Amino acid sequence: MKLELGNIIINDIQFTNEGSKVENGVLTVNPEQIKSLVLEDSNIESCEVFIARPGESVRITPVKDVIEPRVKVEGPGGIFPGWIAKVDTVGSGRTNVLKGAAVVTTGKIVGFQEGIIDMTGPGADYTPFSKTYNLVVKMEPVEGLKQHDHEYALRIAGFKVACFLGELGRAVTPDEIETFEFDNLVESAKKYPDLPRVAYVQMLQSQGLLHDTYVYGVDAKRTLTTIINPLETMDGAIVSGNCVSSCDKNPTYVHLNNKVIRELFKAHGKTLNFVGHIITNENVYLADKERSSNWSAKLAEYLGCDGVIISQEGFGNPDTDLIMNTKKIEAKGIKTVIITDEYAGRDGKSQSLADADPSANAVVTGGNANQVIVLPPMETVYGHLHFVDTIAGGSANNIDAHGNITVEIQAITGATNETGFHNLSAR
Repeated sequence: MKLELGNIIINDIQFTNEGSKVENGVLTVNPEQIKSLVLEDSNIESCEVFIARPGESVRITPVKDVIEPRVKVEGPGGIFPGWIAKVDTVGSGRTNVLKGAAVVTTGKIVGFQEGIIDMTGPGADYTPFSKTYNLVVKMEPVEGLKQHDHEYALRIAGFKVACFLGELGRAVTPDEIETFEFDNLVESAKKYPDLPRVAYVQMLQSQGLLHDTYVYGVDAKRTLTTIINPLETMDGAIVSGNCVSSCDKNPTYVHLNNKVIRELFKAHGKTLNFVGHIITNENVYLADKERSSNWSAKLAEYLGCDGVIISQEGFGNPDTDLIMNTKKIEAKGIKTVIITDEYAGRDGKSQSLADADPSANAVVTGGNANQVIVLPPMETVYGHLHFVDTIAGGSANNIDAHGNITVEIQAITGATNETGFHNLSAR
């Protein structure tokens, strides 16, 4: 299976009164086209569109999702199968990517666990999306819309806008083409018989109550632990649908650019044999946790793994799933490395995870989400600033008389991402 990603490097976004287009590295957008597309949904009352560039004095909050614009130009399937495209299997052919651009959705908050993106200042150092050129789509729901309908409306609107922008790159010649190939188990074993066999176990947020992740349009909590081709993940098979703390939630952009998968491909055939991508869920009931972790261990053994990397999404309740996966896979004689973040208290002295086991002795941390930061005022805010005292990581009256906001870094989108989609760690 071979996937080509044709990266069209975007160096700016600009507005126009004419037709939207991509030309010479500039994404030119007619905001009225975006508004018309969004307002096709009768559940959305209003829509505003803004541009946020790296280095500008701009704050976006509360952030719902971040999505990379893409278009399928060759091969089966389409973008965001099960949501926008039909459910044909993706992961092969050519997908063009507006690399460096992102759609950021915001507006009235759905759940309290949403986040902040600062485009400059100290907060910008903690979010990878201060480096992207962001088309910000602020949407407000009709009065009385229920939470799940509100969540769905924002989610699907973001996907539609990303696909609209991606389509602008269909006929554009990419600046670079990345090629990824993934063999079946038999061919892989023949090619690299002497390299350690390594798989990736990715835990998908699926606790419900707006804590959801979707695989080909299906809520992950309704699925059994399974094997997916990593190229499918890179081509949009998995999308975000959750409101977990913004520091460690995986926006759709992160699923499309999963750092663990990319690093495993870099090492594939050199220091290891990347043999599979196992996706498992994070349910709330003990029987579901036992079932899912049993299957993770079973599939890791089935793939003949010598080692696995396990990443989680979220914290607290999912820490139990993380440790269950680790214990059971280690019990099969398979070495594990886990990627998590920590909630060690503002002084860093509390227990980092809600669960622990001696077998979890190889850990990569994304940092302490309880670390406190002071965010200075920005000249412009896209969204609603008054939610910053109620989002996860915020606190009552946390904006002082000068406009400074005191929050934990768990309020910053992507600050402690548990797939390594940033540069923060701890020592």
